[in-house]
Amino acid sequence: MTHAAHSLANEALWEKDRDHAVHPWTNFGPFEEQGSLIFTRGEGCYLWDADGRRYFDAIGGMWCTNIGLGRREMADAIAEQAMRLGYSNFFVDTGNDAAALLAARLAELTPGDLNRVHFTTGGSTAVDTAVRLVSYYHHVRGNPDKTEIVSREASYHGSTYLTISVGKRAGDRIEEFRYKEDGIHHLSSPNLYRRPAGTSEEAFCDMLVAEFEDLIARRGADRIGGFIAEPIQASGGIVIPPKGYLKRMWEVCQRHDILFIADEVVTAFGRLGHWFASKDEFDVVPDMITSAKGLTSGYVPLGALIFSDRMWNTMAEGGHRWFSTGFTYSGHPVACRAGLKNIEIMEREGLLGRAAKVGAYFEDRLATLADLPLVGNVRGRKLMACVESVANRETKEPLPDEVGESKRISDACEAMGLMVRPMGHLNVMSPPLVITEGEVDFVVETLGKAIVQVTDQLVREGVRIG
Repeated sequence: MTHAAHSLANEALWEKDRDHAVHPWTNFGPFEEQGSLIFTRGEGCYLWDADGRRYFDAIGGMWCTNIGLGRREMADAIAEQAMRLGYSNFFVDTGNDAAALLAARLAELTPGDLNRVHFTTGGSTAVDTAVRLVSYYHHVRGNPDKTEIVSREASYHGSTYLTISVGKRAGDRIEEFRYKEDGIHHLSSPNLYRRPAGTSEEAFCDMLVAEFEDLIARRGADRIGGFIAEPIQASGGIVIPPKGYLKRMWEVCQRHDILFIADEVVTAFGRLGHWFASKDEFDVVPDMITSAKGLTSGYVPLGALIFSDRMWNTMAEGGHRWFSTGFTYSGHPVACRAGLKNIEIMEREGLLGRAAKVGAYFEDRLATLADLPLVGNVRGRKLMACVESVANRETKEPLPDEVGESKRISDACEAMGLMVRPMGHLNVMSPPLVITEGEVDFVVETLGKAIVQVTDQLVREGVRIG
């Protein structure tokens, strides 16, 4: 990010952050030169930096500030729980009331028989546990070699050693780190915009499903144990799959005794207008659902792996095995109380219906940017969306990476009081569910101005567009 000059007070804060705080996905050169934009206050959909400048946060934090920031009743619930029971051991046979109540509430909201809830510290640890359970479940059933995981290109499933290996998003795999390769397979991303030229949506879906079937035929159904998919690939570029794709992939899993893991870390808790998108949006009842982010609207870190009674009963059969995984902060009472309050607020204020209504308006308004020369594709569903930039709209050829147009666009937006997220050649948005139609207008109009501004800059610099 490029930032305006700091006040003296903010300068000291900015330097402390630059000199000591290690941020996720730090780009060393720009960070050491520019540092970070330091926020000190948030309310609703807005953030204020250390110099008092206000920004509309169309990113929603990190896909997570669903009920908006600065909610007094959430702060009060967290404080009350911290005073009454700030922590208790959740291992083996001790628990707490907040975790028990939240687990039961989540079981009510999930589809099918997904009634077993394992609390984690966030989305990465929820996915990590889900992937490990694939081996556990099949081993118990007498299939110890059925351990391999199938994921997709352009997917993101977390940043632990295991989950970053399961995901495969451009930019995440760097030569300085090592990744787990054996036993993990990646199918094509179901990106309709990037499908082969001249291929219909139906034919593209057929190709994707056939690719999965071919992999199973090559490796053997006795080796492939699980398939993991975000209902809509989020950080991989707001990839909405072809019609019927997820249901057909689920049916392949059913035929070959492969566990279907729905990674709903982003799509759950209202982003698409549902508690969970798998069943309500895509008509799939998975074996496992991973969640985090909107579970507490980002107020306190919390993740949850929710899996089926069928899996539980299989693993628990005989009563002699151990579920030997978990974390010091599993079932943390303060985090679970935040989750309960978050669900209460969402229900009372009808935020699922609101997300569906305002999200549809968001889709319509963003579509008006599709005719801008730099814009190749505008896509999204409800309150998760992106604008993809291209050098040539007909060929869909991207601009050279060094042009950095999405970063330029986000910087231009920031100068006008809007936060959008640059990723590759995309500008991504996932605003809080409390966004209004008037705020949608501000987001779209400001983003449009930024795209036009950057397009003019690029043309003046001799970059060929169109």
